Amino acid sequence: MMTEQIDQSLAGARLLRERIAVGDLEGAKTAWVDARIGWERAEVFTSGFVPDLDREIDAWPNALLGFHAIEAKLFGAQRTDVQPETDALVFHLEDLDVKVRHLQLLPQRLLNGLARLAYEIGESKVAGGESNFSGTSLNDMRNNVDGIDLAYRTIFAGAVDAGAPELAATIRQQIERLKALVAVPDLKSLQSEKLRAASEELIVMLQTAAPKVGLRAPSLEEIAQ
Repeated sequence: MMTEQIDQSLAGARLLRERIAVGDLEGAKTAWVDARIGWERAEVFTSGFVPDLDREIDAWPNALLGFHAIEAKLFGAQRTDVQPETDALVFHLEDLDVKVRHLQLLPQRLLNGLARLAYEIGESKVAGGESNFSGTSLNDMRNNVDGIDLAYRTIFAGAVDAGAPELAATIRQQIERLKALVAVPDLKSLQSEKLRAASEELIVMLQTAAPKVGLRAPSLEEIAQ
């Protein structure tokens, strides 16, 4: 799943580079959005295992490089002079594409990544969105929640269900609640306080589930870093 999503992101970034090379602003915007989808779904893994590359690719809110530096020019200024930034994005995504194929996916880091992404949705992104220029902030959150859902179901759900079935059912319900809260037509319709509360509740549930599957509860420092 992780390599699939990163491959999709890399393909979008390469197409973005092709489009800006010929001055195709609308084509470049479409490619940027396509590249974001794979990235946001894979972020549940990348933030916990390759934090340095995560910062190079998706620095925010002080975005001088990566996706958001390109976004500001493409969508904000309607300019295609983003060749150096796009070359750097492709380079870092290629680096990531190689590294993830050799990662030892330690369960503690995966759990930390789930909790960290839930924190980002509720504490950082809900405040006004991450991708304001492109208008894809809501999609960012939806793809993040999809990543959390898939990673939890694939990796942890069975073990939590075996050790604490009631807690497992509550976690599944809470993830569905997050999905419902971001399934709104626009950012204005987002119930920010409810989303923030739901993300915090999910974090507490994941911390509670950790010892049930032989792991350590993610600390606040790990979650908020």
